[in-house]
Amino acid sequence: MPSPRILEDQRSSTQKPQISKLWKALLRKKSRKRFGLKAPTHQQPPKGNDPLNYEEKYPEDAYCEEMGPNARFFRTYVDQRAIHDTNMVEEAKDGVDMLLVFAGLFSAVVTTFVAQTSQSLQADYTEMSANLLFEMINIQRAIASGASVDTVPPSPLNPNITFIASTNSVWVNGLWFTSLALSLTTALISVLVKQWLHHYMDLPSGTARERSLLQQFRFAGLQKWRVHIIIGLLPVLMHTALALFFVGLVIFLGPLRDSIAWAVGVITVVAYVAYLTAHVLPLFFPQCPYRTSLCDLLHVLYSRGMQYTVNPLRRHFCRSEMNIDITPTGSKVVIG
Repeated sequence: MPSPRILEDQRSSTQKPQISKLWKALLRKKSRKRFGLKAPTHQQPPKGNDPLNYEEKYPEDAYCEEMGPNARFFRTYVDQRAIHDTNMVEEAKDGVDMLLVFAGLFSAVVTTFVAQTSQSLQADYTEMSANLLFEMINIQRAIASGASVDTVPPSPLNPNITFIASTNSVWVNGLWFTSLALSLTTALISVLVKQWLHHYMDLPSGTARERSLLQQFRFAGLQKWRVHIIIGLLPVLMHTALALFFVGLVIFLGPLRDSIAWAVGVITVVAYVAYLTAHVLPLFFPQCPYRTSLCDLLHVLYSRGMQYTVNPLRRHFCRSEMNIDITPTGSKVVIG
């Protein structure tokens, strides 16, 4: 029979691992809390779960099924096309949303100005009544003093005179109404573009081959009907509306205060010279970061212009005859 000391040693040796396990579990529970809150648990993704590794994501096709309705090729194409289309549509929607907000605010501002200036395009009956009242007072004064009524000058404004708006009022209202129309047109086209993009991303259910063919069909239509060019021209419409508003503002402020009109005019000219320069620089300096969707359109126009002007001239000079004087007598040999 073992002694009590040996039994005590055996009991302590079996309890030590249990105590260490309990202590580790207690520390683990404490480490899960930070400042009294549960700490986030970082779960490591299992190996072989790469979403872009399609050899692991989709099983290998059976023999003679490589182009089947649900083949790996079509599944991979659907996934890759979804990633590409999502990025493309989200980028377009972000730009269109910003344009919608700006067009709404700008239209509200222009409407406030137009509501005041449009009154100058029609007869001001309040001013007409004041002129007629002043004429009546002059007539009464002439009668009271015994003078002839014919000496009182007639009022320049009366209901029988055809009203003609001033040139300044016509220009200001014309520019501001055009600016408002461009702004509302931009908002309308932006709403249509959002609907087009929503329909583009809305795919019906079906096999992978059907979905891939439909995706490619819609993408080809997107390129054929120049939807990206329409989206790129929307900021141009908005910037044109803003330029027309500034020009009208300068004309409106001219008769009121020359200094204010000159200040607004200088700011407008400097801003739009910088605007045009920022769009032209990327055409000549590819590293220039001032690139927008309009720059891409200008680059296409610039490339086609060079193609139709410089290349024909270059071919003409290359095909031209060269006259080389190689004989002592000065006779020329023509090399075509």
